[in-house]
Amino acid sequence: LVERRKAGKIPDHFLLVEHPPVITVGRKRNARRNILDARAIPVVEVERGGDVTYHAPGQLVGYPILCLDPDSRDLRRYLRDLEDLLIRLLARYGVEGERNPPYTGVWHAGRKLASIGVAVHAWITFHGFALNVNNDPTEFATIRPCGLDAAVMDSLGRILGRPLDLAAMKETLRTLVRAPRPASPP
Repeated sequence: LVERRKAGKIPDHFLLVEHPPVITVGRKRNARRNILDARAIPVVEVERGGDVTYHAPGQLVGYPILCLDPDSRDLRRYLRDLEDLLIRLLARYGVEGERNPPYTGVWHAGRKLASIGVAVHAWITFHGFALNVNNDPTEFATIRPCGLDAAVMDSLGRILGRPLDLAAMKETLRTLVRAPRPASPP
């Protein structure tokens, strides 16, 4: 899809998926040092930025395959835009999402809900985010996610005390992607 988007053969796409249990290792130098015990979990090196993370069923993983327009070719801004999107999604569920500088991702009450790691080639984005929805945050104990203590990880379902319908969440997210963003304050 990335190659087809680069060639202008397809429009922008936003893939939303769940993965079987897998540990992914980004391009960050020495990222593998943050794998504590992979057990029987596959470890896959990927071309996104960032460190190590864990994916599992119940986690919503988004892969925006977008052509960044010449006026929006600012990767830091793109990362903040992904954070904004996820913060707006959490708000739909009554949960206040926030940033936690200097870390990239989305947090709530000091706990991390979403990890973000992107790649861009010829201004086409790929990779994206992993939002912990119904997955068990204790499963992160096999790694130091994004170089952090695994105890910092949380999930939206745990916060709300109930599992969430991922299909409905995907539709809500698609609606937010299509909706105009509110203007940034001056």
